[in-house]
Amino acid sequence: MIFSVNQSSTALAGSDLLLRQKLPSPKPRFSSLPSLLAIKNPKSTLSAWKPLYLSSVESFGSYDGSRARKLKFECEAYEADQSEPIDTNIQQAGSAAPQRLKIGIYFATWWALNVVFNIYNKKVLNAFPYPWLTSTLSLATGSLMMLISWATRIAEAPKTDLEFWKALTPVAVAHTIGHVAATVSMSKVAVSFTHIIKSGEPAFSVIVSRFLLGETFPVSVYLSLLPIIGGCGLAAVTELNFNMTGFMGAMISNVAFVFRNIFSKRGMKGKSVGGMNYYACLSMLSLVLLTPFAVAVEGPQMWAAGWQKALSEIGPNFIWWVAAQSVFYHLYNQVSYMSLNEISPLTFSIGNTMKRISVIVSSIIIFHTPVQPINALGAAIAILGTFLYSQAKQ
Repeated sequence: MIFSVNQSSTALAGSDLLLRQKLPSPKPRFSSLPSLLAIKNPKSTLSAWKPLYLSSVESFGSYDGSRARKLKFECEAYEADQSEPIDTNIQQAGSAAPQRLKIGIYFATWWALNVVFNIYNKKVLNAFPYPWLTSTLSLATGSLMMLISWATRIAEAPKTDLEFWKALTPVAVAHTIGHVAATVSMSKVAVSFTHIIKSGEPAFSVIVSRFLLGETFPVSVYLSLLPIIGGCGLAAVTELNFNMTGFMGAMISNVAFVFRNIFSKRGMKGKSVGGMNYYACLSMLSLVLLTPFAVAVEGPQMWAAGWQKALSEIGPNFIWWVAAQSVFYHLYNQVSYMSLNEISPLTFSIGNTMKRISVIVSSIIIFHTPVQPINALGAAIAILGTFLYSQAKQ
Protein backbone atom coordinates (compact mmCIF):
# COMPACT_ATOMS: atom_id res chain seq x y z
CA MET A 1 0.00 0.00 0.00
CA ILE A 2 1.38 3.40 -1.05
CA PHE A 3 0.40 6.72 0.57
CA SER A 4 0.87 10.29 -0.69
CA VAL A 5 0.71 12.84 2.19
CA ASN A 6 0.65 16.65 1.87
CA GLN A 7 1.36 18.55 5.11
CA SER A 8 0.71 22.27 5.40
CA SER A 9 2.23 24.42 8.14
CA THR A 10 1.89 28.06 9.17
CA ALA A 11 4.44 30.54 10.38
CA LEU A 12 4.70 30.58 14.14
CA ALA A 13 5.51 33.48 16.47
CA GLY A 14 8.69 33.45 18.52
CA SER A 15 7.05 32.35 21.74
CA ASP A 16 5.17 29.67 19.97
CA LEU A 17 8.42 28.48 18.39
CA LEU A 18 10.07 28.15 21.81
CA LEU A 19 7.08 26.31 23.12
CA ARG A 20 7.21 23.99 20.13
CA GLN A 21 10.91 23.24 20.82
CA LYS A 22 10.10 22.25 24.41
CA LEU A 23 7.26 20.00 23.45
CA PRO A 24 7.98 16.65 21.97
CA SER A 25 7.35 16.46 18.26
CA PRO A 26 4.01 14.82 17.64
CA LYS A 27 4.06 11.60 15.75
CA PRO A 28 1.30 11.33 13.24
CA ARG A 29 -0.61 8.15 13.57
CA PHE A 30 -2.05 6.38 10.57
CA SER A 31 -5.29 4.53 10.94
CA SER A 32 -4.77 1.15 9.49
CA LEU A 33 -6.80 0.46 6.38
CA PRO A 34 -8.37 -2.93 5.99
CA SER A 35 -6.55 -5.19 3.63
CA LEU A 36 -8.17 -5.26 0.24
CA LEU A 37 -7.37 -8.96 0.06
CA ALA A 38 -9.87 -9.47 2.88
CA ILE A 39 -12.70 -8.06 0.78
CA LYS A 40 -14.76 -10.99 -0.37
CA ASN A 41 -17.57 -9.06 -2.05
CA PRO A 42 -17.44 -10.07 -5.70
CA LYS A 43 -19.28 -6.88 -6.66
CA SER A 44 -16.52 -4.62 -5.30
CA THR A 45 -15.31 -2.13 -7.87
CA LEU A 46 -11.78 -1.99 -6.35
CA SER A 47 -9.11 -4.38 -7.40
CA ALA A 48 -7.42 -6.33 -4.62
CA TRP A 49 -4.20 -6.58 -6.64
CA LYS A 50 -3.63 -2.87 -7.32
CA PRO A 51 -2.14 -0.33 -4.87
CA LEU A 52 -4.48 2.33 -3.51
CA TYR A 53 -3.38 5.97 -3.30
CA LEU A 54 -4.53 8.18 -0.43
CA SER A 55 -4.30 11.84 -1.40
CA SER A 56 -5.18 15.36 -0.18
CA VAL A 57 -4.52 15.01 3.53
CA GLU A 58 -4.44 18.58 4.83
CA SER A 59 -3.14 20.06 8.13
CA PHE A 60 -1.77 16.75 9.29
CA GLY A 61 -0.26 16.81 12.84
CA SER A 62 0.33 20.58 13.13
CA TYR A 63 -0.01 22.54 16.36
CA ASP A 64 -1.89 25.76 17.05
CA GLY A 65 -0.33 27.26 20.21
CA SER A 66 -0.33 24.82 23.11
CA ARG A 67 -2.98 22.49 21.82
CA ALA A 68 -3.13 20.31 18.81
CA ARG A 69 -5.31 21.36 15.91
CA LYS A 70 -7.98 18.86 14.90
CA LEU A 71 -7.01 16.80 11.93
CA LYS A 72 -8.92 17.34 8.71
CA PHE A 73 -8.92 14.66 6.08
CA GLU A 74 -10.10 14.84 2.51
CA CYS A 75 -9.42 11.46 1.00
CA GLU A 76 -9.96 10.19 -2.50
CA ALA A 77 -9.26 6.62 -3.48
CA TYR A 78 -8.36 5.47 -6.95
CA GLU A 79 -6.72 2.48 -8.52
CA ALA A 80 -3.10 2.72 -9.60
CA ASP A 81 -3.94 2.64 -13.31
CA GLN A 82 -6.63 5.35 -13.05
CA SER A 83 -5.98 9.08 -13.02
CA GLU A 84 -9.38 10.00 -11.51
CA PRO A 85 -11.35 8.73 -8.51
CA ILE A 86 -13.87 5.98 -9.12
CA ASP A 87 -17.32 7.40 -10.03
CA THR A 88 -20.06 5.13 -8.72
CA ASN A 89 -22.75 7.21 -10.45
CA ILE A 90 -21.52 5.99 -13.82
CA GLN A 91 -21.91 2.40 -12.71
CA GLN A 92 -25.45 3.08 -11.40
CA ALA A 93 -26.39 4.74 -14.68
CA GLY A 94 -24.96 1.78 -16.57
CA SER A 95 -27.08 -0.66 -14.57
CA ALA A 96 -30.23 1.49 -15.00
CA ALA A 97 -29.95 1.63 -18.78
CA PRO A 98 -30.77 -2.09 -19.35
CA GLN A 99 -33.73 -1.77 -16.97
CA ARG A 100 -35.14 1.18 -18.94
CA LEU A 101 -34.64 -0.75 -22.17
CA LYS A 102 -36.46 -3.75 -20.70
CA ILE A 103 -39.43 -1.62 -19.62
CA GLY A 104 -39.51 0.06 -23.04
CA ILE A 105 -39.66 -3.33 -24.76
CA TYR A 106 -42.46 -4.42 -22.42
CA PHE A 107 -44.48 -1.29 -23.22
CA ALA A 108 -44.01 -1.53 -26.98
CA THR A 109 -44.92 -5.23 -26.95
CA TRP A 110 -47.94 -4.61 -24.72
CA TRP A 111 -49.33 -1.88 -27.02
CA ALA A 112 -48.68 -3.83 -30.23
CA LEU A 113 -50.32 -7.02 -28.91
CA ASN A 114 -53.32 -5.06 -27.65
CA VAL A 115 -53.84 -3.38 -31.03
CA VAL A 116 -53.68 -6.73 -32.85
CA PHE A 117 -56.10 -8.32 -30.37
CA ASN A 118 -58.68 -5.54 -30.77
CA ILE A 119 -58.55 -5.78 -34.55
CA TYR A 120 -59.08 -9.55 -34.67
CA ASN A 121 -61.59 -9.45 -31.85
CA LYS A 122 -63.74 -6.94 -33.76
CA LYS A 123 -63.48 -9.01 -36.96
CA VAL A 124 -64.66 -12.11 -35.10
CA LEU A 125 -67.55 -10.29 -33.42
CA ASN A 126 -68.70 -8.77 -36.73
CA ALA A 127 -68.98 -12.25 -38.26
CA PHE A 128 -69.87 -14.17 -35.09
CA PRO A 129 -71.87 -11.96 -32.67
CA TYR A 130 -71.59 -14.19 -29.63
CA PRO A 131 -69.45 -12.31 -27.09
CA TRP A 132 -69.93 -14.84 -24.28
CA LEU A 133 -68.36 -17.67 -26.30
CA THR A 134 -65.69 -15.36 -27.69
CA SER A 135 -64.71 -14.35 -24.16
CA THR A 136 -64.66 -17.99 -23.06
CA LEU A 137 -62.39 -19.00 -25.95
CA SER A 138 -59.92 -16.23 -25.04
CA LEU A 139 -59.59 -17.48 -21.46
CA ALA A 140 -59.47 -21.14 -22.54
CA THR A 141 -56.68 -20.52 -25.03
CA GLY A 142 -54.56 -18.65 -22.51
CA SER A 143 -55.10 -21.33 -19.87
CA LEU A 144 -54.10 -24.05 -22.32
CA MET A 145 -50.97 -22.15 -23.35
CA MET A 146 -49.82 -21.82 -19.75
CA LEU A 147 -50.57 -25.45 -18.88
CA ILE A 148 -48.41 -26.55 -21.82
CA SER A 149 -45.66 -24.13 -20.74
CA TRP A 150 -45.67 -25.56 -17.23
CA ALA A 151 -45.77 -29.18 -18.45
CA THR A 152 -42.84 -28.68 -20.83
CA ARG A 153 -40.88 -26.63 -18.25
CA ILE A 154 -40.80 -23.60 -20.56
CA ALA A 155 -42.10 -21.67 -17.57
CA GLU A 156 -41.82 -22.65 -13.93
CA ALA A 157 -45.16 -23.58 -12.39
CA PRO A 158 -46.17 -21.40 -9.43
CA LYS A 159 -46.36 -22.77 -5.90
CA THR A 160 -49.87 -22.05 -4.70
CA ASP A 161 -52.06 -23.09 -1.79
CA LEU A 162 -55.71 -22.88 -0.83
CA GLU A 163 -55.27 -19.39 0.63
CA PHE A 164 -53.89 -18.19 -2.69
CA TRP A 165 -56.96 -19.37 -4.59
CA LYS A 166 -59.31 -17.91 -1.98
CA ALA A 167 -57.64 -14.53 -2.34
CA LEU A 168 -57.75 -14.84 -6.12
CA THR A 169 -61.49 -15.65 -6.32
CA PRO A 170 -62.88 -12.08 -5.97
CA VAL A 171 -60.23 -10.88 -8.41
CA ALA A 172 -61.35 -13.54 -10.91
CA VAL A 173 -65.03 -12.63 -10.48
CA ALA A 174 -64.33 -8.96 -11.24
CA HIS A 175 -62.00 -9.87 -14.11
CA THR A 176 -64.63 -12.16 -15.67
CA ILE A 177 -67.36 -9.52 -15.50
CA GLY A 178 -65.07 -6.84 -16.92
CA HIS A 179 -63.85 -9.08 -19.73
CA VAL A 180 -67.33 -10.16 -20.85
CA ALA A 181 -68.76 -6.62 -20.56
CA ALA A 182 -65.98 -5.17 -22.72
CA THR A 183 -66.50 -7.90 -25.35
CA VAL A 184 -70.27 -7.26 -25.36
CA SER A 185 -69.55 -3.57 -25.87
CA MET A 186 -67.25 -4.18 -28.83
CA SER A 187 -69.84 -6.46 -30.42
CA LYS A 188 -72.31 -3.56 -30.50
CA VAL A 189 -70.22 -0.43 -31.14
CA ALA A 190 -66.93 0.59 -32.73
CA VAL A 191 -63.69 -0.38 -31.02
CA SER A 192 -62.73 3.30 -30.76
CA PHE A 193 -65.95 4.16 -28.94
CA THR A 194 -65.52 1.33 -26.43
CA HIS A 195 -62.01 2.48 -25.58
CA ILE A 196 -63.05 6.12 -25.31
CA ILE A 197 -65.62 5.15 -22.68
CA LYS A 198 -63.12 2.83 -20.98
CA SER A 199 -60.71 5.75 -20.64
CA GLY A 200 -63.10 6.98 -17.95
CA GLU A 201 -62.00 4.17 -15.62
CA PRO A 202 -60.04 6.56 -13.31
CA ALA A 203 -63.28 8.39 -12.49
CA PHE A 204 -64.87 5.16 -11.30
CA SER A 205 -61.72 4.33 -9.37
CA VAL A 206 -61.90 7.60 -7.41
CA ILE A 207 -65.64 7.27 -6.77
CA VAL A 208 -65.40 3.68 -5.52
CA SER A 209 -62.33 4.39 -3.40
CA ARG A 210 -63.89 7.51 -1.90
CA PHE A 211 -67.35 6.24 -1.01
CA LEU A 212 -66.72 2.52 -0.38
CA LEU A 213 -63.18 2.53 1.01
CA GLY A 214 -63.16 5.98 2.62
CA GLU A 215 -60.00 7.12 0.83
CA THR A 216 -59.38 10.82 0.29
CA PHE A 217 -57.58 12.46 -2.63
CA PRO A 218 -56.03 15.87 -3.31
CA VAL A 219 -58.17 18.52 -5.00
CA SER A 220 -56.09 18.15 -8.18
CA VAL A 221 -57.26 14.54 -8.53
CA TYR A 222 -60.92 15.55 -8.35
CA LEU A 223 -60.34 18.36 -10.84
CA SER A 224 -58.71 15.93 -13.29
CA LEU A 225 -61.97 13.95 -13.37
CA LEU A 226 -63.83 16.86 -15.00
CA PRO A 227 -62.18 16.51 -18.44
CA ILE A 228 -62.48 12.72 -18.20
CA ILE A 229 -66.22 12.79 -17.56
CA GLY A 230 -66.82 15.70 -19.92
CA GLY A 231 -64.80 14.18 -22.74
CA CYS A 232 -66.47 10.78 -22.45
CA GLY A 233 -69.89 12.42 -22.37
CA LEU A 234 -69.14 14.54 -25.43
CA ALA A 235 -67.85 11.52 -27.35
CA ALA A 236 -70.94 9.46 -26.41
CA VAL A 237 -73.42 12.17 -27.42
CA THR A 238 -71.74 12.74 -30.80
CA GLU A 239 -71.16 9.03 -31.60
CA LEU A 240 -72.76 8.29 -34.97
CA ASN A 241 -73.37 4.60 -34.21
CA PHE A 242 -74.36 4.95 -30.57
CA ASN A 243 -75.81 1.80 -28.96
CA MET A 244 -77.01 1.66 -25.36
CA THR A 245 -75.92 -1.97 -24.87
CA GLY A 246 -72.43 -1.14 -26.11
CA PHE A 247 -72.26 1.97 -23.92
CA MET A 248 -73.42 0.11 -20.80
CA GLY A 249 -71.02 -2.76 -21.49
CA ALA A 250 -68.05 -0.37 -21.48
CA MET A 251 -69.33 1.30 -18.29
CA ILE A 252 -69.79 -2.04 -16.50
CA SER A 253 -66.31 -3.06 -17.61
CA ASN A 254 -64.90 0.11 -16.01
CA VAL A 255 -66.56 -0.63 -12.67
CA ALA A 256 -65.55 -4.31 -12.74
CA PHE A 257 -61.91 -3.59 -13.45
CA VAL A 258 -61.80 -1.02 -10.64
CA PHE A 259 -62.96 -3.70 -8.20
CA ARG A 260 -60.52 -6.15 -9.76
CA ASN A 261 -57.64 -3.81 -8.96
CA ILE A 262 -58.88 -3.27 -5.41
CA PHE A 263 -59.33 -6.99 -4.74
CA SER A 264 -55.98 -7.72 -6.34
CA LYS A 265 -54.15 -5.33 -4.01
CA ARG A 266 -55.84 -6.82 -0.95
CA GLY A 267 -55.77 -10.50 -1.87
CA MET A 268 -52.29 -10.69 -3.37
CA LYS A 269 -50.54 -8.82 -0.57
CA GLY A 270 -47.51 -10.79 0.52
CA LYS A 271 -47.85 -13.43 -2.22
CA SER A 272 -44.78 -14.41 -4.24
CA VAL A 273 -46.41 -15.42 -7.54
CA GLY A 274 -44.93 -13.44 -10.42
CA GLY A 275 -46.89 -11.43 -12.98
CA MET A 276 -46.93 -14.07 -15.72
CA ASN A 277 -48.06 -16.93 -13.49
CA TYR A 278 -50.44 -14.69 -11.58
CA TYR A 279 -52.34 -13.84 -14.73
CA ALA A 280 -52.27 -17.51 -15.80
CA CYS A 281 -53.96 -18.54 -12.56
CA LEU A 282 -56.41 -15.66 -12.93
CA SER A 283 -57.33 -16.84 -16.45
CA MET A 284 -57.93 -20.41 -15.31
CA LEU A 285 -60.16 -19.43 -12.43
CA SER A 286 -62.06 -16.95 -14.62
CA LEU A 287 -62.60 -19.71 -17.20
CA VAL A 288 -64.15 -21.95 -14.56
CA LEU A 289 -66.48 -19.14 -13.48
CA LEU A 290 -67.45 -18.01 -16.98
CA THR A 291 -68.13 -21.31 -18.78
CA PRO A 292 -71.48 -22.22 -17.14
CA PHE A 293 -72.83 -18.68 -17.63
CA ALA A 294 -71.77 -18.66 -21.30
CA VAL A 295 -73.59 -21.94 -21.87
CA ALA A 296 -76.70 -20.62 -20.12
CA VAL A 297 -76.81 -17.27 -21.93
CA GLU A 298 -75.99 -18.37 -25.50
CA GLY A 299 -75.79 -22.15 -25.61
CA PRO A 300 -74.28 -24.74 -28.00
CA GLN A 301 -77.15 -24.56 -30.51
CA MET A 302 -76.67 -20.83 -31.12
CA TRP A 303 -72.92 -21.29 -31.31
CA ALA A 304 -73.19 -24.07 -33.91
CA ALA A 305 -75.54 -22.09 -36.13
CA GLY A 306 -73.45 -18.94 -35.86
CA TRP A 307 -70.24 -20.85 -36.53
CA GLN A 308 -71.59 -22.37 -39.74
CA LYS A 309 -72.84 -19.00 -40.93
CA ALA A 310 -69.47 -17.33 -40.27
CA LEU A 311 -67.57 -20.08 -42.10
CA SER A 312 -69.87 -19.82 -45.12
CA GLU A 313 -69.44 -16.03 -45.28
CA ILE A 314 -65.77 -15.62 -44.36
CA GLY A 315 -64.26 -19.00 -45.17
CA PRO A 316 -61.31 -20.64 -43.40
CA ASN A 317 -59.90 -17.24 -42.45
CA PHE A 318 -62.58 -17.05 -39.77
CA ILE A 319 -60.89 -19.88 -37.84
CA TRP A 320 -57.61 -17.96 -37.99
CA TRP A 321 -59.34 -14.84 -36.68
CA VAL A 322 -60.75 -16.73 -33.70
CA ALA A 323 -57.37 -18.30 -32.90
CA ALA A 324 -55.52 -15.00 -33.30
CA GLN A 325 -57.86 -12.98 -31.07
CA SER A 326 -57.69 -15.67 -28.38
CA VAL A 327 -53.89 -15.95 -28.41
CA PHE A 328 -53.26 -12.20 -28.56
CA TYR A 329 -55.74 -11.56 -25.75
CA HIS A 330 -53.73 -13.75 -23.41
CA LEU A 331 -50.37 -12.42 -24.58
CA TYR A 332 -51.18 -8.74 -24.19
CA ASN A 333 -52.61 -9.27 -20.70
CA GLN A 334 -49.65 -11.40 -19.71
CA VAL A 335 -47.16 -8.77 -20.85
CA SER A 336 -49.13 -6.05 -19.05
CA TYR A 337 -48.86 -7.98 -15.76
CA MET A 338 -45.15 -8.55 -16.40
CA SER A 339 -44.79 -4.80 -16.93
CA LEU A 340 -46.56 -4.11 -13.65
CA ASN A 341 -43.89 -6.20 -11.91
CA GLU A 342 -41.18 -3.84 -13.18
CA ILE A 343 -42.76 -0.41 -12.83
CA SER A 344 -44.83 1.67 -10.43
CA PRO A 345 -48.64 1.79 -10.68
CA LEU A 346 -48.35 5.42 -11.82
CA THR A 347 -46.12 4.55 -14.76
CA PHE A 348 -48.43 1.63 -15.55
CA SER A 349 -51.48 3.92 -15.67
CA ILE A 350 -49.69 6.31 -18.02
CA GLY A 351 -48.76 3.38 -20.25
CA ASN A 352 -52.37 2.21 -20.20
CA THR A 353 -53.50 5.66 -21.34
CA MET A 354 -51.04 5.65 -24.22
CA LYS A 355 -52.21 2.14 -25.12
CA ARG A 356 -55.78 3.38 -25.56
CA ILE A 357 -54.59 6.11 -27.92
CA SER A 358 -52.85 3.56 -30.13
CA VAL A 359 -55.93 1.29 -30.14
CA ILE A 360 -58.36 4.12 -30.95
CA VAL A 361 -56.24 5.51 -33.79
CA SER A 362 -55.44 2.12 -35.34
CA SER A 363 -59.05 0.90 -35.19
CA ILE A 364 -60.33 4.09 -36.86
CA ILE A 365 -57.81 3.64 -39.67
CA ILE A 366 -58.35 -0.10 -40.21
CA PHE A 367 -62.15 -0.20 -39.90
CA HIS A 368 -62.68 3.22 -41.56
CA THR A 369 -64.76 4.35 -38.61
CA PRO A 370 -66.54 7.65 -39.38
CA VAL A 371 -65.52 10.23 -36.78
CA GLN A 372 -66.92 13.75 -36.49
CA PRO A 373 -64.57 16.53 -35.35
CA ILE A 374 -66.60 17.08 -32.18
CA ASN A 375 -66.42 13.34 -31.44
CA ALA A 376 -62.64 13.36 -31.86
CA LEU A 377 -62.45 16.40 -29.59
CA GLY A 378 -64.36 14.55 -26.87
CA ALA A 379 -62.01 11.59 -27.13
CA ALA A 380 -58.95 13.85 -26.90
CA ILE A 381 -60.33 15.66 -23.84
CA ALA A 382 -61.10 12.37 -22.08
CA ILE A 383 -57.63 10.96 -22.76
CA LEU A 384 -55.99 14.22 -21.67
CA GLY A 385 -57.99 14.04 -18.44
CA THR A 386 -56.77 10.50 -17.86
CA PHE A 387 -53.18 11.66 -18.25
CA LEU A 388 -53.75 14.58 -15.85
CA TYR A 389 -55.29 12.15 -13.36
CA SER A 390 -52.18 9.97 -13.42
CA GLN A 391 -50.00 13.03 -12.83
CA ALA A 392 -52.21 14.35 -10.01
CA LYS A 393 -51.99 11.04 -8.15
CA GLN A 394 -48.18 11.13 -8.19
